[in-house]
Amino acid sequence: AMTFIIRSALVKNRSLWLPGLSAVRAISSPGGPTPPFTTLSVSQPATAVTHIELHRPEKRNAMNKAFWREMVECFTQIAEDPDCRVVVVSGAGEVFTAGIDLMDMASEVLQPEVDDMARTSWNMRRIIAKYQETFSVIERCPKPVVVAVQGACVGGGVDLITACDIRLCTQDAWFQVKEVDIGLAADVGTLQPFDMRSLHRNALALTARKMYADEAKESGLVSRVFPDKEAMLAGALEMAGEIAGRSPVAVQGTKVNLIYSRDHSVAEGLNYMATWNMSMLQTDDVMKSAAASMEKKSPKTITFSKL
Repeated sequence: AMTFIIRSALVKNRSLWLPGLSAVRAISSPGGPTPPFTTLSVSQPATAVTHIELHRPEKRNAMNKAFWREMVECFTQIAEDPDCRVVVVSGAGEVFTAGIDLMDMASEVLQPEVDDMARTSWNMRRIIAKYQETFSVIERCPKPVVVAVQGACVGGGVDLITACDIRLCTQDAWFQVKEVDIGLAADVGTLQPFDMRSLHRNALALTARKMYADEAKESGLVSRVFPDKEAMLAGALEMAGEIAGRSPVAVQGTKVNLIYSRDHSVAEGLNYMATWNMSMLQTDDVMKSAAASMEKKSPKTITFSKL
């Protein structure tokens, strides 16, 4: 049922085939969450591109209980959707996200049921693991995920973007690992996959200071900085279109192997890649791509089968 709902939401926007200004305006419009979601808006601004927008602008896109559940449901379905080859994530309104909605989450996280220490701790570990899954599912999704950040990206927002594959931001964006300011260590992903220079990561995590766009670019947290949100969304859609125009076998295999290699030695990564490609090279996509290259045509002119 969830797959049908997401695909129905995508069909509404299939008239926007090219990531031009109309697509940017469409994904920036205040349309509200996509039912049954209450915190996410899902659309398809261009062919094979799925856009997920955090949509609680009146709450600065703060992450409530529903958000943590809905992200898992949404990305689980996208991972299996053959009509999606790349995902763009953004935030509605002036800021990307203010982080965890403490008022909504307090009863579960800060005031657990009273029991003996062992049972309380066991239950707390279960709760933390559940919230970790919200961003782990982004990394496990074989479709590349491009995230576009404007304004504030605080706490859980940094956890979210570090699970994504490509990060873009506006000139007014700033990032803050806020957890130490509220008495805890970041526990849903910031400290583990943070693929930026360790000195920047340590300074952010230990002091809760703000990192602004230029430093984020210099440190490797983001790959491009744009003057404003509209330009950033146009850039995100252009990049997503480039990815979607390539062989899904090649693109998704590349993401899987990039993540595997990050977590293993060079020798293990090479061995995994050899095993992967002994089957994945047996695809028509290779010959189609080679022929297009010899004819000096763009890969986007090729019709690749769905994956």
